[in-house]
Amino acid sequence: MQFELTKDYIDELKELISREDNKETLKKVKNLHPADIAEIVRELDPQESRYLYNLLDNETSADVLVEMEEDERERFIEEMPVEILVQKVIDNMESDDAADFLGELSAEKQEEVLQKIQDIEQAGDIADLLSYDEHTAGGLMAKELIKVNEEWDIAKCIREIRKQAKEVHEFYQIYVVDDDNMLKGIVSFKKLLTGRASTLIRNILKSDIISAKTDTSSEEVAIIMKKYDIVSLPVVDAIGRLVGRITIDDIVDVIQEEAEKDYQLISGITEDVEPTDKVILLTRARLPWLIIGLIGGILGSWVISMHESEIRIAPEMALFIPLIGAMAGNAGVQSSSIVVQGIAAGIIDLQGITGKLFKELYVAMINGIILSALIFVYSLFFSDSFELTITVSVALFSVILFASLFGTFVPLILQRLKIDPALATGPFITTINDIIGLSIYLALGRLMYGIFT
Repeated sequence: MQFELTKDYIDELKELISREDNKETLKKVKNLHPADIAEIVRELDPQESRYLYNLLDNETSADVLVEMEEDERERFIEEMPVEILVQKVIDNMESDDAADFLGELSAEKQEEVLQKIQDIEQAGDIADLLSYDEHTAGGLMAKELIKVNEEWDIAKCIREIRKQAKEVHEFYQIYVVDDDNMLKGIVSFKKLLTGRASTLIRNILKSDIISAKTDTSSEEVAIIMKKYDIVSLPVVDAIGRLVGRITIDDIVDVIQEEAEKDYQLISGITEDVEPTDKVILLTRARLPWLIIGLIGGILGSWVISMHESEIRIAPEMALFIPLIGAMAGNAGVQSSSIVVQGIAAGIIDLQGITGKLFKELYVAMINGIILSALIFVYSLFFSDSFELTITVSVALFSVILFASLFGTFVPLILQRLKIDPALATGPFITTINDIIGLSIYLALGRLMYGIFT
């Protein structure tokens, strides 16, 4: 049953904490999932949250820390003595989670924590993971996994799996390696359970498997795991030796982070920020695109001023300036959003750019014809100027056509330049299309009124 956090629950818990009733406080959170406890901690003040956290057993406290928001987790870690951090947290985590936490600390504290870890192999695994870029497969992977040698028989394989399983919280695949630790494949649980005890693993392994290298980007890892429905992906080094595995829960985090980053770029926020960040950081993240929007507005005003004579002759043209700008921005953002989504999913690349441009051209033409027809009918009935009716209709069709193609083309170019294509779905597309849309509209106005007058 899903836990629902209520004000009454928090008030009762705060009351128990204020009385320092350890037994009842623990009873209150005893059967909750670590994610629910992390949610509770967010609602408590620092002193109350530390009190509750210190009551938890080591395994639960480590899991709760995993579920905390990054800023809150950093505060907990920084305030925690190194000995307690190692005993209560690091020793109860898999290597990838431990490396993630240590990565949030200063270099000095990282070294101090690593020196306090008594298990040298564990400390070495964490140190290895810290050496990888956090946005690569090496930075995502965990060292804990189950592996067997291809020369073992099933009986020995099962004995070794039982030994290794003590160090691994959960496992989904059994990896097969040779004497040099080169990844050879995987072996299924079914074949281990149903095969003869003397059967060699190399005779029943599946060699056709998907893997990632340590320098594979996290976005590419997410695409691979989604495409092939993989819940656990082996990671190999440059020469094919098995060094770790990435599980689906790690990739869910990557997908969420990428979605949040793309949403912020779409909104014109240039840095990764949280609502709880300081005012100066929030301002710095938002201001650049607001300045670009301001410049775009000035350029738009300049375009209008260049066609002041046409507007003076036909002031009714000014009525449709907001409509043209809005439709240009909307059409461009729609096209760019579809392309960015396709790039993120790995189904659109620069090889298929011509086909994509023609497809968007057809879509834009259909949308342009329909919308132009609607504005033609509207203007025909509500405007006394046939010249204006023709101008607005033709301009709207042209603007939608251009904005759609521009919105398709820009993300693909940004992808080629190794710039996040999500940047194209934000104020950049809107601002440029507003300016060009106005230019098209007013230039057509000059042409049309020149023909009809």
